[in-house]
Amino acid sequence: MRVSEGQVTVSVPEQPDAGKGADVFFNPVQELNRDLTVAALRAYRERDDRVESYLDATAASGIRGVRAAADGWETTLCDVDDDAVALCEANLERNDLAAEVRHQNANVLMHSEAFDVVDVDPFGTPIPFADAAVQGTKHLLCVTATDTAPLCGAHFESGVRSYGAVPRNTEFHAEMGMRVLLSAMVRTAARYDIAARPILSHATKHYARTYLDFEHGARVANDCIDELGYVHHCQHCLWRTHDYGLIADAPDACPVCEEHLQTAGPIWLGQTCDPEFAASVADHLTEDMGTAEKAAELLATLGAELDTPTHYDQHRLCKRWGRGAEAMDTFIEKLRDAGYEASRSHYGGTTFKTDADVVEIRDATAE
Repeated sequence: MRVSEGQVTVSVPEQPDAGKGADVFFNPVQELNRDLTVAALRAYRERDDRVESYLDATAASGIRGVRAAADGWETTLCDVDDDAVALCEANLERNDLAAEVRHQNANVLMHSEAFDVVDVDPFGTPIPFADAAVQGTKHLLCVTATDTAPLCGAHFESGVRSYGAVPRNTEFHAEMGMRVLLSAMVRTAARYDIAARPILSHATKHYARTYLDFEHGARVANDCIDELGYVHHCQHCLWRTHDYGLIADAPDACPVCEEHLQTAGPIWLGQTCDPEFAASVADHLTEDMGTAEKAAELLATLGAELDTPTHYDQHRLCKRWGRGAEAMDTFIEKLRDAGYEASRSHYGGTTFKTDADVVEIRDATAE
């Protein structure tokens, strides 16, 4: 079947269930992801005029790489599958675009060559590509993870194995997954004396997506490691706090209800988004993008991220509204009664702060 996105029209296999099947992988649900990719690439090229080359490391149908080529990037599309390579070549020809298609293992390519921008959007976890992707990236690494259950702690053992961290299945599960992913990528980059700082990140439905800006040097890599740490969370009353460092130092019990605390980490505790970059990405959305309106709403929310949206200390909140799990529900209900669209996590629909305890709320889900 034919699919039109942005400036291109490509041929993709018919897959009635969001990319599932034996044919070359294509997921129509990720149009938002691809629209944001094009806008982010435009914003990054404006920010750093040195960047020219772009690698779509796990190309599949090639739609993301074809869109990059149509936007003027020196594009390379890579896939190990024979049918995927043939489809990439056909889709480039269909749009009268010049780009290089590699029939190769992506890890081999990224270990042997470097590109200004590398994009890794595999089926499932990106971790098998992480080391090669870091070494094959000069400036910007774009990463998607679709294994949200391990990332968020719903599949605990798998999350520990894949990401080298302890994830917890909390009510802020989407943000937990994002910060687990960022921790794994930051630690991978630091092994090569690279600081990988997220300048744009979003968790949307079944995937997490981040854009990591690279700076080389042991000192700046150490600075990134210093932004890793642990969140300590009470499942009973929802109180939580955090501490920085690679060794967890959890309180003996919840200071509000004296229940046992769950500890997650090491996760990324720093900003997941550069507000100025998010605004620039929004400026590069165009009318030919099918999800432009949703993307603009999402970017507005991401640009308003608080310094500590996940590990906000809720001690005062729980004391004010009560000791049980209903404390947060009461707080959220009162915000909604006041006309706000409120939920418990930045990536679940909320960013909040008030005059005393306080708040600005926007929809971060971009459903």
